[in-house]
Amino acid sequence: MNIIEIENLSHRYNDGTLGIENINLNIRAGSFVAIAGLNGSGKTTLLRHLNGLLLPTEGTVRLDGINVAGNLLQARQFVGMMFQDADSQIVGETVYEDVAFGPENLRLGRRQIQRRVEVALRAVGLTELAHQRPHLLSGGEKRRLAIAGILAMKPRVIIFDEPFSSLDYPGVKLILNHILALHQAGHTILVTTHDLEKIIAHADRLILMHGGKIVRDGIPAEIMCDVEAFGVRKPCSFRLGLEADSWLN
Repeated sequence: MNIIEIENLSHRYNDGTLGIENINLNIRAGSFVAIAGLNGSGKTTLLRHLNGLLLPTEGTVRLDGINVAGNLLQARQFVGMMFQDADSQIVGETVYEDVAFGPENLRLGRRQIQRRVEVALRAVGLTELAHQRPHLLSGGEKRRLAIAGILAMKPRVIIFDEPFSSLDYPGVKLILNHILALHQAGHTILVTTHDLEKIIAHADRLILMHGGKIVRDGIPAEIMCDVEAFGVRKPCSFRLGLEADSWLN
């Protein structure tokens, strides 16, 4: 079953720049999709249409059959997004308040909000920091906080936009573990990256973008020979003719 259906999607920014052009894309529920391409290739522009942060110049985006443009609140519950800059998602004075922000906007009851926040903080290992000021957290902790905020909204689709940017090796492993746990729990996962090395062993589909268009789409091993033609570095395992190896091994 397709959980995301995109038809003839184009977006032109106010200054006339074309961000994406004529995108047609279906994504199955429960899949793990890597979206790769150079900076400026259209990855983030595409994904911001999934929860209505951007609206199409042309075309439609549907989530489980529901048109995003006409149902923005529902779309933002359905799709959670972790941005490359985790600081941009911090809105609360404390870790607890930050995670509670989304459920509060859904006008849930106090007990329900508390339960969602506690479950989300426990899932990412931040319970002990619930009363900490978010801006005092490390880079990895801020990303975990962003994941907790997403979990508290109970989305079916979770998007990670360059989730490993500026993280050290332990930080990468920690965030990757969280991403894989979310996928195993049944969430549909989309990850944008210009560095396939860290996630390609876990993705069941690879989409390459260039110049605002999808230029390749398929099983990672079958299109890996094309990635460097579009400015994406081929993972070392594929260079050596080996199967992709997880960073968690």
